[in-house]
Amino acid sequence: MEISKELLFFFSALGAFNGIVLSLYFLFFVKSKHISNKFLGAFLLMMSIRTGKSVFFYFNPDLSFHYLQFGLTACLFIGPFLYFYVMSVKGFHNLIKKEWKYHFGFLLITALIVGFLYPFEANIHLWRPYFINAIYYIWLAYTLFAAYKLVPTLRSILFNRSKVASLDIWVLSIFFGNFAVWASYKFSYFTSYITGALTFSFLFYIMILFLVYNKKKNKVIFSPTEKYADKRFDSSEAMILIETLKKVMNEESLYKNPNLKSSDVALKIQLTTHQFSQLLNDNLGKNFASFINEYRIEEAKKRLLSNSNFTLEAIAYDCGFNSKSTFYTAFKKIEGVTPTQFKSSNL
Repeated sequence: MEISKELLFFFSALGAFNGIVLSLYFLFFVKSKHISNKFLGAFLLMMSIRTGKSVFFYFNPDLSFHYLQFGLTACLFIGPFLYFYVMSVKGFHNLIKKEWKYHFGFLLITALIVGFLYPFEANIHLWRPYFINAIYYIWLAYTLFAAYKLVPTLRSILFNRSKVASLDIWVLSIFFGNFAVWASYKFSYFTSYITGALTFSFLFYIMILFLVYNKKKNKVIFSPTEKYADKRFDSSEAMILIETLKKVMNEESLYKNPNLKSSDVALKIQLTTHQFSQLLNDNLGKNFASFINEYRIEEAKKRLLSNSNFTLEAIAYDCGFNSKSTFYTAFKKIEGVTPTQFKSSNL
C-alpha cells in the first residue's frame, strides 16, 4: 500500500474507531443519565459501523458480503436515532415513549426479515440499487423530521439574535454533520466512496474540539434538563412517569428507609430532583414528604390491622419514620385519627 493510501486509511479508519469509543461513553459512562445521551451514543455507534464498513470495503473490495450487509443495516438506524436524540433534547423527554418503540420495532423487524430472506450475497441485484436506496431515503426522511424539530432553534438564532446555548450548538453540529455524511455517501459517484468516512472523521474531531473547549469553559452540554427545567411534563409523559414511580415505590419499598431523600427517588426514575419535585407538585398536588408519608401510613395501617404484637414505636420505625412522634403526627394528619384510635375502631 502506498504512503498516501496508508494515510488515507489511517485518518478514515481512526474516525470510525474513535466514534465507537465515544458512542460507548455516551451509552454507558457519561455522568448525565438523560435518555438523550443513550440516543446520541446509539447514533454515533451506527454511524461508526457504517463508515467503518465503507473504509474496509474501499481498501478491500473483496470484503465479505456479511460485513457489507451489517454496515448497511446499521445505516438504516442512523436517521431514527438522530431524530429521537433531537426529540429527547428539544422536547424535554427523559423516557422512551411507547410510539417511539414502534419506529424501532418496525425497522428492526423489517431489517431482520429482509436480511434473512434476501441476503446481500445472493441478491445483489435487489440490494443494488433498491434496498440501498431505500435505506438512504429512510435516513434522509428521519433527518428531515429532525430538521423540523430544530426550526424554532434556527429561527431564534437567525432572527432573534439571541445568545446561542452550548447545547443548541452541539445539537445543530450533530445534525448538520449527519446531513453532510449522508450527502457524501449518497452522491459519492461524483467524488469518491471514501468521502463519507473522511467527512465523518473530520466532523468527529470537530466534536472533540467542541467538547474540550466547553470543558475548559466549565460548560455542561449533556444536560438538556437545565435549559428546560421549568417546562411542565405533558399529560402522557407525566402518566408514564407516575406509573413508573408507583411501581418503583411498591416493588422496592423505598419509603421504609428513614433517611430517604427526594434525590434518591428521582434517580430511580431518571429525573433531576427539581423535575421530580415538579412532577409531584403539578400532577399529584403534593410535596415529597407528603408523598412518602402516604406510603408509610398505608404500610402502618396494614401492620396495625394484622393483630401483631409489635408496639406502635416498632411499627413506626419499620415503616420508615425516624421517631414515634413524627409517626403520630403524620398518621393523624392523613387519617384524621391517631394510630391507637384507628386500630381500636377497626378491630
